[in-house]
Amino acid sequence: MKHPLPVRPRHIAVLRLSALGDVCNLVPTVRALQRQWPEARITWIIGKAEHSLLAGLSGVEFIVYDKSTGLAGMRAVWRELSDRRFDVLLHMQQALRASVLSLGLKTGVRVGYDKARSKDAQHWFTHRRLAPHPRAHVVESFLDFARLLGVEDLSLEWNLPIPDGAIQEASEIAGAGRYLVISPCSSVRIRNFRNWSAQGYAAVIEHAWAQYGIGAVLTGGGSTEEREMGKEIQGLSRPEAVRDAIGRSSLKGLLALIDRAEVVIAPDSGPVHMANALGTPVVGLYATSNLDRTGPYHWRAQAVNCYPEAVRTYMHKEPEQLAWGQRVRHPDAMSLIHTDDVIEQLEAVLFREASSAPTEIPDET
Repeated sequence: MKHPLPVRPRHIAVLRLSALGDVCNLVPTVRALQRQWPEARITWIIGKAEHSLLAGLSGVEFIVYDKSTGLAGMRAVWRELSDRRFDVLLHMQQALRASVLSLGLKTGVRVGYDKARSKDAQHWFTHRRLAPHPRAHVVESFLDFARLLGVEDLSLEWNLPIPDGAIQEASEIAGAGRYLVISPCSSVRIRNFRNWSAQGYAAVIEHAWAQYGIGAVLTGGGSTEEREMGKEIQGLSRPEAVRDAIGRSSLKGLLALIDRAEVVIAPDSGPVHMANALGTPVVGLYATSNLDRTGPYHWRAQAVNCYPEAVRTYMHKEPEQLAWGQRVRHPDAMSLIHTDDVIEQLEAVLFREASSAPTEIPDET
């Protein structure tokens, strides 16, 4: 017998620990739940870094689980929530760690992905599964949880909070002029291969500076790989055109930097989804990741998309033959992205933004 779904849930649990881009893409689902049931309480079990990005999200109680604490950290979460019983648990993390964590949460019904989208045997840990939704973007996959509960208004809304301190932090990093945000590296993982070349970024920076007087702010974490990439880009660029802020900003500070930027240029990584959430234009650089699944939702048409070419070149298949979202694990895949194509998309975005700006009416007095 199917576990019944609550008609009017009073307390909803969301389980999604990581990653930065994914939690940004999940926010519209939370907003949709809030619009449908404004009196419902929402508790989101989330990762440590992801919480620092979304802290202050209106109407949401966060319970932080630090993945580095392992089972001891899970027990701490279970103790903290021992007196709670949720009407429904939305299990949105397809990872065995998250499934184990879910076992200690009291709930009337656990909702997870359909079998085709389930990973790490997530379907073994849930009572109800989503309806199949082949070839869905990540944003749409999250909204499927709201669809299953009967939510009617699925319009996209973020309203990410940016505190005054983060705005001040961004101002101190970027100064007062116009700038691009370039986040050159994705997360450091084995066989990730999502990063473009320092030479390519430097050429784009030179174009933006020479043609428009727009500088660039480099952002990213503090890993050795990211810092070395920043130094290389800076060494290839004229000093006045670029500021290296890699490892220097908080996640809220990064949000504030992105919010004021003219454009964000980055590979498949958190910043492209942060920019999408804030309405900042994005030129995404995609060759190893499927743009239609993980691209910045509103800015996919402005991306440089070499994923189909990479699939044909390095996997000798057509994209339609691959599992949805399968990555191209080849170190040369991002070399398919040409500088001229990035500059062309940057020009298109800048032209679009300039043409959509309100026209100033001259003072006739």
